[in-house]
Amino acid sequence: MFSDPTFWVAVAFVLCIAGLGFLKVHKAIGGMLDARAAAIRAELDAAQKLREDAQALLAQYQRKQREAMQEAEQMVAHARTEAKRIVEMGQTQLAQSIERRERMAATKIAQAEADAIAEVRATAVDVAMAATEQVLRTQLSADRQAKLVDDTIAGLKTLH
Repeated sequence: MFSDPTFWVAVAFVLCIAGLGFLKVHKAIGGMLDARAAAIRAELDAAQKLREDAQALLAQYQRKQREAMQEAEQMVAHARTEAKRIVEMGQTQLAQSIERRERMAATKIAQAEADAIAEVRATAVDVAMAATEQVLRTQLSADRQAKLVDDTIAGLKTLH
């Protein structure tokens, strides 16, 4: 057994471990491992916090983007509504203007007709008066004319 190299390797291993234990190397190694674990844990916590912050920022920007899209859609809808209102108002004003011009044209036509009728009547009266005067001058004697004038004057007195 003492001549077996495996035995001596095992003894050297046990003595090495015992020596290291006596020198309290295991505490130093444990402390180093604990410090390393704490550093890794701190890095993981920092990474987790950064991840949560990034997710919060992403959610915030997505919400802002949705709000901006909704606002843009509302602006487009408002612009379309306003454009329709302006077109309808323009059409209404155009229709009112056309109607007003038609009424003015109809009034002018009616006035022109009335003026033409009055002119024709005035001309007819003038022609009738001239013809009557001509007939009366040529066909009535002076005595008969005087009698007609006197009768007309007498008729005027009874009118009032």
